[in-house]
Amino acid sequence: MCGIVGYRGHNDAIKKTINCLEKLEYRGYDSAGIAYISLNDIIIKKEKGRIKNLKDNLNFDEQSNIAIAHTRWATHGESNQINAHPHNVGHITLVHNGIIENYLELKEELIVNGYDFVSETDTEVACAYIDYLYSKNNNKIEVINSISKYFKGSYALGILFDDELDSIYATRLDSPLIVGIKDDEYFIASDVPAILEYTDKYILIDNKEVVHINDSCTIYNNLNVVNKEINTFEFNIENNGKGNYEHYMLKEINEQPNIIYYLLNKYINNLEELPDLSKYNRIDIIGCGSAYHTGLIGKSLFEGYANTEVNCYVASEYRYQTNFYTDNTLIIFISQSGETADTLACLRKVKEKNIDTLAIVNAVGSSIAREADNVIYIEAGPEIAVATTKAYTAQITILALLAIKKSNTNIDTLITDINNIKDTISSLINDIDYVSIAEEIYKRDDIFFIGRLIDYAIALEGSLKLKEISYINSSTYPAGELKHGTISLIDEGTPVISIITDENIKDKTVSNVKEVKARGAISILVTNLDGMDDIIDNIIKVPKVNKFLQPIITIIPLQLLSYFVARKRGCDIDKPRNLAKSVTVE
Repeated sequence: MCGIVGYRGHNDAIKKTINCLEKLEYRGYDSAGIAYISLNDIIIKKEKGRIKNLKDNLNFDEQSNIAIAHTRWATHGESNQINAHPHNVGHITLVHNGIIENYLELKEELIVNGYDFVSETDTEVACAYIDYLYSKNNNKIEVINSISKYFKGSYALGILFDDELDSIYATRLDSPLIVGIKDDEYFIASDVPAILEYTDKYILIDNKEVVHINDSCTIYNNLNVVNKEINTFEFNIENNGKGNYEHYMLKEINEQPNIIYYLLNKYINNLEELPDLSKYNRIDIIGCGSAYHTGLIGKSLFEGYANTEVNCYVASEYRYQTNFYTDNTLIIFISQSGETADTLACLRKVKEKNIDTLAIVNAVGSSIAREADNVIYIEAGPEIAVATTKAYTAQITILALLAIKKSNTNIDTLITDINNIKDTISSLINDIDYVSIAEEIYKRDDIFFIGRLIDYAIALEGSLKLKEISYINSSTYPAGELKHGTISLIDEGTPVISIITDENIKDKTVSNVKEVKARGAISILVTNLDGMDDIIDNIIKVPKVNKFLQPIITIIPLQLLSYFVARKRGCDIDKPRNLAKSVTVE
């Protein structure tokens, strides 16, 4: 959540900084602002709402060679112009991602020392505290290096000093930050896609490092200058736009056939390239949101076919609970961004216990990728829509491949389905009338999803997609739990979406669908099985494929149904309200 960018170069700082900031809109935000240097002065502009509101109040012809900018997702204080970043106190102007958890304590200290505050934010307190430290020690590097002693929580900071108007300073702690390099132009950003219009060369900034950018870029670690590796982002930036698609989400749904086919073919005949999990008799999978749901799919595959105990946990719970490990335990951490705050905190907790760890992430060089013992990249490319689609199915694909390897499955039984999977998924995208089903349910206030075992795990993700982008109250239950209270909510016209792909428990779920039908529900069935015409109002038929691949394709119709329901309701599909793509605070 939130986005930071900064630029120091020749000119057009306002234009370049805003262009970079727009590339971070997918992270989620509710206000935006910029501070730039013009005629030896720091000018601050900020507005509530979208970046467009900010752009309408900027003069892009104004000359500037230094700027910092920010998109804010409100945490401390409501979304308004006053609480928006950048903030200025004394000599300091800054933008901030993260949360300063002890800001009230720091604020009380600052008030005693004569500081006044105009916003409700922890960021203004951080700004004031750096100014306070600077008033006692005018060595900027030492001051910035020292803030980790005072600030509890997380931060990525872009900082301007009013007595050094040719420089940008930056630092981070548990919130992502990179430096982009193009000849003698420099960028700071919270994510690499922000800078790709201008450069694919970047440096990863580690915790507590201090960046000083003027005519060159100098990085300090514990006050010592360090030489950092310059990375090249391996992605074709031409693929980063929407193309001919109405929304990024629809584009990313349509990218799934190629991504899944690529991953399967990369590994299926080269399973030795994947980590060897044979020594582990227990696996814990940690994630948040959709990443947690992929873990539940993995649990079904590992337990059902690899005879391995798997437990899945929501990261925000796992980090605080009592956990039990053995020497043969592996912990898998799943995160698209590789910066998910709760998941990263769990990884660090586990590392203290010397338990083996594996990361499944999308973002190369992200914190989780760097800190885990092993990492598998899902190689899905940047995912711009807040609601994940292609990253989710890519994560499932990796888990399925790991389960295939651990189960010693004969890969010859998968080859035909793998060879056909692009066509299989493409037909699910293009050959089903989702619009008609969406027309029937888009006005409903409540929708229910049901399923059993792996179908329940799929239903959880389908339900999440619907509520994320359409704002319909969507609930998911194991099908057998309906009669234990929830069926009281089913009345005439309530949509119930049932997932049935497991022949062994088909009859049990069918009986649950009959129960809701008897109470007037609209029954929508997603299935690869036949013979259930008497329990449905609408059916989405998916092909029957190998058990390891079935959950990958079964989610596709639920992604598209959610998309068309949200479009019918006129929702902001790529940037749903109150949501952020990369959740870097707890």
